[in-house]
Amino acid sequence: MEDIRAYIESGILELYVLGDVSPDERLQVEEMAQKHPAVKAELDEIERSLESYALENAVEPSENLRSRVMGSILTNFGDDNNFPEKSHSVNHKVVELTARKETNFYKYAFAASLALLIASTIALVSVYSRLQQSNNQLEAIQVQNQHFSNRVNLMDKELGIFRDPSFKLLKLQGTAKTPASVVTVAFSAVRKKVMIDMGNVKLPENDKDHQYQLWALVGGKPVDLGVFDAKNDSTGMKEMKSIALADAFAVTLEPKGGSINPTMDQMVVLGKF
Repeated sequence: MEDIRAYIESGILELYVLGDVSPDERLQVEEMAQKHPAVKAELDEIERSLESYALENAVEPSENLRSRVMGSILTNFGDDNNFPEKSHSVNHKVVELTARKETNFYKYAFAASLALLIASTIALVSVYSRLQQSNNQLEAIQVQNQHFSNRVNLMDKELGIFRDPSFKLLKLQGTAKTPASVVTVAFSAVRKKVMIDMGNVKLPENDKDHQYQLWALVGGKPVDLGVFDAKNDSTGMKEMKSIALADAFAVTLEPKGGSINPTMDQMVVLGKF
């Protein structure tokens, strides 16, 4: 259905009504109109619109021009009736016929039709342009609504963490290296999930060659839970690697991508249950 709507909005139907299409395009439009009622209905609506526009903008010839045309017709008609039925003259005279003066009526009619065609084309282009603008605005609104919907779903998911009694919140405090640093971790042993509250992370922003790495201490041994960046615009809850048991959590600054073992002199926060 979207392909049919895109075909209708392409402008080919307006060009078909105006006669500004190739034979192949004309055949294609006629086939599409036969196969798809929506295309046929749009084609009929365009033809009606053009016909209404032509009637509303028709140029009435002046009374002077009307009189001249009618006078010319009556004169010619009278001349035809005055021809003699039989010739009584034996000697046929050669009479030179004067060329009938050409009236400008058809020139005026053609000029008016051409002007109407140009005006109609300009009007259609303007309508098509406004239609494209409306479509672009509609797409922008749809993207914005989708973004809003995703944000609402994310917030609902985050609220679900705080409503879930299996999750425990642990605030990791800064070490001597960065005493002002704070990282809040939500941990559920039942669900084997670890989340970092990125909206409340207080860490020096890392450069492009380094990342922060979260560790779980299990029986005194560090377990890698993944890396993250401390950006000022980071928000929401970031899910880390799964783990079912942890005695404490810590964060170190490591080379980009993380390390197999933590660099102890680069530990920035630590927290125990």
